Amino acid sequence: MLKGINGVQRSLNLDMLKKLYLLCLLLLPVFAWSQTYVTGNVFDNEQRKLALEGAAIRNLTTKAVVVADKNGRFAVPAKVGDLISIGLVGYQTDTLYLTNLFAKNIYLRSSVNALNTVNITTTKVSPFLDAKDPEAEVSKPVNYSKNRGGLRLGLGFNKMRKQQAKEQELEEAADINEQISINFNKTVVQKLVNYKEKDLEDYIGMYRPTVEQVKAQTPFDYTYYIATTFHEWRKLPADARKMPALPKLKGKP
Repeated sequence: MLKGINGVQRSLNLDMLKKLYLLCLLLLPVFAWSQTYVTGNVFDNEQRKLALEGAAIRNLTTKAVVVADKNGRFAVPAKVGDLISIGLVGYQTDTLYLTNLFAKNIYLRSSVNALNTVNITTTKVSPFLDAKDPEAEVSKPVNYSKNRGGLRLGLGFNKMRKQQAKEQELEEAADINEQISINFNKTVVQKLVNYKEKDLEDYIGMYRPTVEQVKAQTPFDYTYYIATTFHEWRKLPADARKMPALPKLKGKP
């Protein structure tokens, strides 16, 4: 009687183990595919159908790196909110802030201007290049020292040159400020980070790039700058994310 009961229990245990084993096999693909990816293709910006094999796709958030295949295709582990960079030697690196995991088509701009080769086949040298002027005389150095009564004509040349340099610097700063306004504004930021709250104006005011920042990095990567500084701003406490109030002017109310 006991042997029969023990046999039944063993049979039940074996059935349970088989069911657990089958359940693990069924769930294994689910766990394997629980990691999300972003996929896409990388092309040349000028020749839109030219796939860029070997382009490096980096997840700057997780440090994962993959390389595009011969068709420019890639699949890199990523999730919404990650920062992805796409680069290749001879091309400008592009940066994406993921607001979704839809397939991406990336077009990289060339960073090298190719010059047409010029072949020089013949040259013609003038026979008069080494000819000497028979009427030429040896020039005599002029002494402008005070003892000879020489007159030093400064006429504010150094001052004028400094003024010109200052004007050129101001013009350059104005051009850069115009570039900043085009690439760092409410419309651009909203499109990149998908954030439309009213306090976005505070972020734009607090993190607008300076002329010195833009000059220090040529070309300036506005996409990467916005993505990183926006994350930094969002991590701040609510009161620290607001622009400080302007001081009140003294005088009559």
